[in-house]
Amino acid sequence: MNKNMPIIEVFGADVLCASCVNAPSSKDTYEWLEAAIKRKYPNQPFTIRYIDINEPLTDKRDQEYAERIHNDEYFYPLVLINNEVVGEGYIQIQPVFKALEKLGFEPSE
Repeated sequence: MNKNMPIIEVFGADVLCASCVNAPSSKDTYEWLEAAIKRKYPNQPFTIRYIDINEPLTDKRDQEYAERIHNDEYFYPLVLINNEVVGEGYIQIQPVFKALEKLGFEPSE
């Protein structure tokens, strides 16, 4: 497995995305992803962050992504793995798993 620990980021808001009818909330998506990744890839370290786009952000990069979401360049929740967008709006798990496996994650038996 790759020695570098992937960083998974979920940008979102408490208010549901208007374009994402019937989708889970951003926070629910974050919690679901964390649980699904831990279950499929046990003992494989990763960092996962939730960034609320409506809260004051001190990190310039986080501010830029939040602004891009507010400007409708992306839908939220927006999921990045190591700075690469792997999903936005209604998040599907397979692209997330595929991105992690490209980084060396191996599913449990």
